[in-house]
Amino acid sequence: MLARAQERVWLFVERGTASVNWNEDINACAAIVERGDPLRFRTAMLAPLAQRAKLFALYAFNVEVSRAPWVTQEAMIAEMRLQWWRDVLEEIATGATVRRHEVATPLSAIISPDQARMLDTLVAARRWDIYRDPFEDGDDLTRYIDQTAGSLMWVAASLLGKAQEAPVRQAAYAAGIGAWLRAIPALEEAGRVPLLDGTPGGVADLADGGLVALGQARKARDKIGRLCAPALLLATAAEPALVAAKAHPQSVVDGALPDTGVGFTLRAALGRW
Repeated sequence: MLARAQERVWLFVERGTASVNWNEDINACAAIVERGDPLRFRTAMLAPLAQRAKLFALYAFNVEVSRAPWVTQEAMIAEMRLQWWRDVLEEIATGATVRRHEVATPLSAIISPDQARMLDTLVAARRWDIYRDPFEDGDDLTRYIDQTAGSLMWVAASLLGKAQEAPVRQAAYAAGIGAWLRAIPALEEAGRVPLLDGTPGGVADLADGGLVALGQARKARDKIGRLCAPALLLATAAEPALVAAKAHPQSVVDGALPDTGVGFTLRAALGRW
């Protein structure tokens, strides 16, 4: 897997624009994303040549953070893993020397101090994944989705081009809810309580909220530069799942939501979301 990703990345990274160590780091990041988040790997491939390496570094960071709570049954160890990444982001935010690491090093080269502080909220939100407590209310779940999917998409879009934050976060909410609904069976099997209202009506309402957010984001498409499209394609990819979950809520529990589908492929080819 790493060898295949390395072969691909050498085609993506402009030779002469980075050191050998940088390229080796990006190779590792690409392999992490390809293995751990194939959909974001596909969308990163659609970014302009000079920007793909940035997305590999950012998305590899997200893979490492998102899986940290799940690689151990010991809450204290999971907390320490997340704290390690918070320390990295603090180093970036304060301009301190960033520890050498195949993901942390390239990440420090592409994000600003403000972006590091924003990504810190993403890491902090992942503490929910460690424990078995339900969300307090709808606002708590919305905040979790915004701090994870929203912050990640906003930083990704910012790395690619110019955009207004609000519609990007609306698109991210749709993407986040779509991914959340897909994850329901696995989360419940792991002993988590991912739904505030697990009734068919509650599931349909959650999916509808994602579709409404996507519609609002698309109405403001002119406020998001076309170069940002690869970052927002996750919202398009979530649309079939949101539509199915609204119409047939039982498909969420059954783990029978549809994949990204032809619509995602066509929109990706056109650079649209």
